[in-house]
Amino acid sequence: MKLNLKNPIIFLDLETTGVDVSRDRIVEISLVKVLVNGDREVKTRRVNPEMPIPAEASAVHGIFDDDVKDEPTFRMMAKSLAAYMEGCDLGGFNSNRFDIPVLVEEFIRAGVEVDFKRRLFVDVQNIYHQKERRTLEAAYQFYCGKTLEDAHSAEADAVATLEVLEGQLDKYPDLENDVAFLADYSMRERFVDYAGRVVYDDDGTEVFGFGKYKGRGVKAVFDRDPSYYTWMMDGDFPGYTKKVITEIRLRR
Repeated sequence: MKLNLKNPIIFLDLETTGVDVSRDRIVEISLVKVLVNGDREVKTRRVNPEMPIPAEASAVHGIFDDDVKDEPTFRMMAKSLAAYMEGCDLGGFNSNRFDIPVLVEEFIRAGVEVDFKRRLFVDVQNIYHQKERRTLEAAYQFYCGKTLEDAHSAEADAVATLEVLEGQLDKYPDLENDVAFLADYSMRERFVDYAGRVVYDDDGTEVFGFGKYKGRGVKAVFDRDPSYYTWMMDGDFPGYTKKVITEIRLRR
């Protein structure tokens, strides 16, 4: 089943130097843009991460330092990438918790302002986990009847993710072919930042999603314990998380 779109949607997949949202960098990015008329555009680019790629990461995605040493840095492509993504909703496989937060951190480092708050996020893994609970390779076999070749290649994974979502729409009649519905269905929690350190509670209040103050209002915690704000700002938290908590702290 083809997607019913009101806006273009980009399915993205990143290969990175590791899995730390705050520290690790992109070494390959693939975007599958689906236009409202159903046409697809696929763009894949390797990226110089400006840091060594750990051997354990290379063992997963097969990209080594020599493969990216002559590629552009993210900073060099950030403005054109932001322009290409403008006005598009976003989709991926575990993208809400990894790909989108990592991408936002890269934009922050590059000094390019992006606002994804008005975008819809469709996390195909969350739909899959609610329905079947397995991996992308298993999802591809289950929904599409195909073996995923070149797994952990950004382009192969991004294309497979789109096909899995189309297969999910075919299989489950209760899934509406509407990006707003799919974004809501695939969101486990309503994140304020992209890393899930701050979330909305049922009343729409920003509360901590981790640590000793989990479930407590961010503003109330900072009023009562200002040192917690200092600890977070000095700590190894994503730059966007620090921006969010600062805005909350300064709110009057």
